[in-house]
Amino acid sequence: MSKYPNSRGRYQQRNRGPKGLRRNERIRCAEVRVIGPEGANIGVMSPKKALELAKEVGLDLVELSPNAKPPVCRILDFGKYLYEESKKQKDTKQHVTKLKEIKFRVSIDPHDFLTKMKRAEGFLDDGDKVKLSLGFRGRENEHRELGFERIKEAVKELSGVSSADSEPRLVGRQVTLILSPLPASKRKLKFHKPGEVRPPQSEREDDSKDSDEDDEPEAASTEGKA
Repeated sequence: MSKYPNSRGRYQQRNRGPKGLRRNERIRCAEVRVIGPEGANIGVMSPKKALELAKEVGLDLVELSPNAKPPVCRILDFGKYLYEESKKQKDTKQHVTKLKEIKFRVSIDPHDFLTKMKRAEGFLDDGDKVKLSLGFRGRENEHRELGFERIKEAVKELSGVSSADSEPRLVGRQVTLILSPLPASKRKLKFHKPGEVRPPQSEREDDSKDSDEDDEPEAASTEGKA
């Protein structure tokens, strides 16, 4: 069995690849510093000798630092190297932050409140910001301090994954607050298990697109009873 299970078992010329990345017979400098498959520094030698070492284990000789003196080459599986580099680029792509909105009211049912907090935690764990919006209707406007307390309760529930951008503020008949996600390494999930697979965001839209009964106007009927 080959010492390196990821190799193809025999040497092949695979000189087609990214522009500017030389390997195998394309390396024509006088000498190179060679790094082995396990990351050990083998030493300085001619490209021909280094290529022979690569052939012995069925791998490629790839020039990774052409501007070094001498250039640094490594013995590796070039196909696997390209795959891992492509994966790194995908993983490091900057996340486009979105603003998701979670709507609720002072009189929201405790179970519904926790459901909305779980949804908000999912958005924050995805790296998005969350806008908490608490609306007042009818006589609720007479006790707006209860709305601020409910918002603060929500902030506390989501404190493991987010921090508030500012203090809650009253805008018209709503108390609003925007939460920003904490760095991934500092997040402590409360409503989800670490590594839990969640539905795609397209299936977890924010409340601004919901048709919950909380958003239906009832001010007229409520005020009519006053």
